Amino acid sequence: MMDTDTLADAPEEIIAPPKGMAGTAMMRGIRRCCPNCGAHTLFVGYTKVAPVCTNCGLETGKFRADDAPPYFTIFVVGHIVVGAALAVEQNFHPALWVHAALWGPLTVGLSLALLPLFKGAVIGVQWAMGIRG
Repeated sequence: MMDTDTLADAPEEIIAPPKGMAGTAMMRGIRRCCPNCGAHTLFVGYTKVAPVCTNCGLETGKFRADDAPPYFTIFVVGHIVVGAALAVEQNFHPALWVHAALWGPLTVGLSLALLPLFKGAVIGVQWAMGIRG
């Protein structure tokens, strides 16, 4: 008769990350790849995480990035846009409509571009550190 603890631990042994994989897993996540095998299977949509990696079987749907990716996105985009807006204002003194035409679309575009990258990175680090949702 099999021990139920052994059965519960079996999948974890298959997907347990080796030590020192945080950097590699984060870079794989930024590329929207599975943190375990590196296959391009982490997302099934823009930011919808695939329930299972079709290449290695890692249950990626169990990782919960929650509010970290939007927080990092806002932090980075805010620093880029505010710094650029201040530099443009100090050097060129454009009209307000120019600021609106520049910084609104840049903010939206950068946010949309960076959000899935940060979500993948957070999931990669969670996998490497053994954090489950």
